[in-house]
Amino acid sequence: MIEAEYFYKKLIQFDVGFFTGVPDSLLMDFCAYITDKTAGNDHITAVNEGAAVGLAAGFYLATGRIPLVYMQNSGIGNAVNPLLSLADTDVYSIPMILLIGWRGEPGVHDEPQHIKQGKVTCTLLNAMGIPYSILEKTEDAADKQIEQCFNTIAMTNSPYAFVIRKDTFSPYTIKKEDNSSLITREEAIEEIIQNRGGVFVSTTGMISRELYELREKNKEINHEHDFLTVGSMGHASSIALSVALQKPHIPVTCLDGDGAALMHLGSFAAIGAIKPNNYCHIVLNNGAHDSVGGQPTIAPFIDLPQIAKSCGYGNIYQAKTKEDLKNILSKKNDKLTFIEVLVKKGARKDLGRPKSTPIENKNAFMQFIYNRSIK
Repeated sequence: MIEAEYFYKKLIQFDVGFFTGVPDSLLMDFCAYITDKTAGNDHITAVNEGAAVGLAAGFYLATGRIPLVYMQNSGIGNAVNPLLSLADTDVYSIPMILLIGWRGEPGVHDEPQHIKQGKVTCTLLNAMGIPYSILEKTEDAADKQIEQCFNTIAMTNSPYAFVIRKDTFSPYTIKKEDNSSLITREEAIEEIIQNRGGVFVSTTGMISRELYELREKNKEINHEHDFLTVGSMGHASSIALSVALQKPHIPVTCLDGDGAALMHLGSFAAIGAIKPNNYCHIVLNNGAHDSVGGQPTIAPFIDLPQIAKSCGYGNIYQAKTKEDLKNILSKKNDKLTFIEVLVKKGARKDLGRPKSTPIENKNAFMQFIYNRSIK
């Protein structure tokens, strides 16, 4: 493995002056390092990967220096448009380094949502005409690749990618903040599912894992009530919106995260414009990308309840304590509802993963909705 500090300093030697992106578990040590060590506006955690490419392009236009954009390979989809219609040599020819975590690498065990993306990661880069290297795990070998990267950028004035395998970077722990006064996300989810009926659509990452384990623990209601959005970060609220519209007699709750909500914040506008009264949108906000290392989001600096209100949600609440959440959930709501729950960062160390496959989850959820529809 190579040290995050070593890689960062090598980039600085080549005058890389700006870092942006969406954190990934394979990049979390490097992302943690730049979060701790990069000052001021030289590092921005972007709301999505396409926005990160835009930020990188703006930095280059303003300074003439090379930026770095980090992302999980699933984020390539969000970045394709600005990479091809803005940064490409056929358009504005804007150089930048892409640091891409290779989830689902062929031959390496990973979760189902990463398998297809892992198979096509390098194929996508080839199709886009973006030169790349799979970063080596020794400093001597990586040195040569870094030099090749900057030589290529100098010749082409275009993006260059480093594809990052599991365990490429040595561990680096981000500095922790004290948020012990808040409830845990898992405690909040348990309170929610005990007080709301109907069906649930949960966002990717820890929230879906915790929802699954709470169903295992409590047993009163089984997994068929829940659609676990194991991939497609930021789209759970849109999935839930469509379910709510098609099944107006069923209460639908979206369990969202702050990072996921920010990634496609425009979904708030669509939900608020349509106003299904059987829909409750809950954002569990810990101000962090918890599933990929705990790097901060910008959620602490914005007012999500006010955004929901401006978009047309009917009932708006914020819970800072377990008692707050209980009181909110006890209210009878017949309007589109938004609830922000402030929760602690982190999850318990023994948190498991769903034992059912995505196909099994989908089939059970659809059958449950069908059975409810014909009663």
